[in-house]
Amino acid sequence: MAGATEAPEAPSNQVNRVGLQKKDYAGSKSTLCIGCGHDLITARLIDAAFDLSLKPENVVKLSGIGCSSKTPAYFMSRSFSFNSVHGRMPSVATGASLANRHLKIIGVSGDGDTANIGIGQFVHVMRRNLDMIYIVENNGVYGLTKGQFSATADKGSKQKYGNVNFMAPIDLCALAVELGCNFVARLFAGNTKMMRQALQAALAFKGTAMLDIISPCVTFNNHAGSTKSFPYVKEHETALQDIGFVPAYDPTYHEMAAGEEREIKLGDGSKMTLKALGNDYNPTDRVGALKMLAESREQQKLLTGIIYVAESQPTFPEMLNMVDQPLATLPQSVTRPGKEVLEEVMNELA
Repeated sequence: MAGATEAPEAPSNQVNRVGLQKKDYAGSKSTLCIGCGHDLITARLIDAAFDLSLKPENVVKLSGIGCSSKTPAYFMSRSFSFNSVHGRMPSVATGASLANRHLKIIGVSGDGDTANIGIGQFVHVMRRNLDMIYIVENNGVYGLTKGQFSATADKGSKQKYGNVNFMAPIDLCALAVELGCNFVARLFAGNTKMMRQALQAALAFKGTAMLDIISPCVTFNNHAGSTKSFPYVKEHETALQDIGFVPAYDPTYHEMAAGEEREIKLGDGSKMTLKALGNDYNPTDRVGALKMLAESREQQKLLTGIIYVAESQPTFPEMLNMVDQPLATLPQSVTRPGKEVLEEVMNELA
């Protein structure tokens, strides 16, 4: 991917704006298979959190069940964390967001956890617009149970043991755009530069940012015939744009090659510059995004980059007029109103 210069790797002793070193964003040692795409995502998450000077204590990490759901253990060990029931992470995320609207939520799920057992939960969390990043580590198979197809497996894709998938896949990006998610991207774990920039933008976005990251399973889905293997994706990936991210506190732009650019201001004042590659693609056009996704499926192209992004809309806590103070810190006089207050409420409903 030509264009924006990737930020240089921070020296091990360098501190960011909140006085933390990159090692302060690390977690436990990974127990995933060597070469797993999920670990590449973890590394870029650590980079992005360090770059943006996130305070780990202001972050809550959530997951469901599956290989992907181990990921939160591998970054930001100082953050809050909860491993939920299979497919039910969005419900826990909704509760956490309503209980404390100041927490940044990073939800990590898999293609089975999201597109199979958790599809109903995914549908509604895309509608709610929580202030969260929803990462789908998408490898098209159930890695924990020996490689059965998930609902995102492409039609015609082959299992390691030779079975062919005869069902059409669920396109999580198209579904997210259709349901009203205001930041939707498809990424490839092997394209670390694009991941780092997109994760920074997603963390700065106010609202739900859904990232569908193709993350090959090196044990069960990295063979010839798989459409989610490292070799296949590297050969078929088509980048929609170069991504340049400028934090709100840094007025300096990454140098980008000449070409059409679109600048989008994110919720915290940061700016994202998108430059179309090869075609005049407008990522702020919702209908155009859906059309482009449909066309890419017909052409068997794997498009990566920012699929759709819009100006931030009111978040779910804002729409519900939730108090600014975390619910756990509210005094009893507020959470348990007196009899006269309850009578007033009942009279209003009469």
